[in-house]
Amino acid sequence: MFVQFFWWTYLLLDLNREALALREQLLISEAFDDAEVKRIRAEYQDRVRSRNWMIAGEGAVFVLLMVFGIMRVRNTFKKESELNARQKNFLLSITHELKSPIASSRLQLETLLKRELPREKQQELVANALADTERLNKLVENILLAARIDNKSVEAHREDTAISELLGEIAEQVRMIYLPRQRMETDIAGGVRLMTDKTYFHSIVFNLLENAIKYSPSGSLIRIMLREDQNRVTLSVADEGPGIPADEKERIFGKFYRIGNEETRSAKGTGLGLYIVKNLAEKLGASVSVKDNTPGGAVFEVSFEK
Repeated sequence: MFVQFFWWTYLLLDLNREALALREQLLISEAFDDAEVKRIRAEYQDRVRSRNWMIAGEGAVFVLLMVFGIMRVRNTFKKESELNARQKNFLLSITHELKSPIASSRLQLETLLKRELPREKQQELVANALADTERLNKLVENILLAARIDNKSVEAHREDTAISELLGEIAEQVRMIYLPRQRMETDIAGGVRLMTDKTYFHSIVFNLLENAIKYSPSGSLIRIMLREDQNRVTLSVADEGPGIPADEKERIFGKFYRIGNEETRSAKGTGLGLYIVKNLAEKLGASVSVKDNTPGGAVFEVSFEK
């Protein structure tokens, strides 16, 4: 296409040159005196020069528009390809995430039915089945919440909340579901209160902790901190996982986005957790950031205005 355009431009310019030569021959054949021929030739050359500049200008605009259009199409295609890949990864992961707790609960309940077990073992199996059920419940909640975020039907109902106590309860709930896979350490400032939506705050904390657990090696430490100063309340969750590359730190909050390929990834997840955290935090007037942990891992911080 560009070759055709440049060839078309060359033909127009060449046509103008031929027209100028023919004009000069016509003037000479009509026996004008030299002074008159020079004057008419100069006028016609100015007109041809103006036409050439017009052709060049229009051509440049055409090329710029063409390049801009190609870049837009390329970027759109790239974004669509990335979205399709993320959606494919989501379908692969959600299938596993839904089937895993169901299969685990079924196995434990079948064991209870088929075998005579000591009471302690029975209680352990029941507790594990309940934990799997809670995991499944949280997954369904996340899917529904993500749909509400997409439909812009999320409304915050703020109330005076004892954040310190609520954070401790959420940490204990997560510990019952996932630990002792990881160690959990809390450093929560006492007596912190905040005008916030309890349900959304719970979802933010739960998803941050779940994310830290899923991407951290077994036996590693997850640290929860709550700090209050004059103007802000800051929640942080630190893990000892692989960390997040610098060029991925903004992208991880996108819907369905997960680092790596779902077919080869070992860590579980759906790519909805951090998307929900980001959107709910913004709904509550808070900001979310991620930085590197020392010596390794990531630290997520949510900063609430008081």
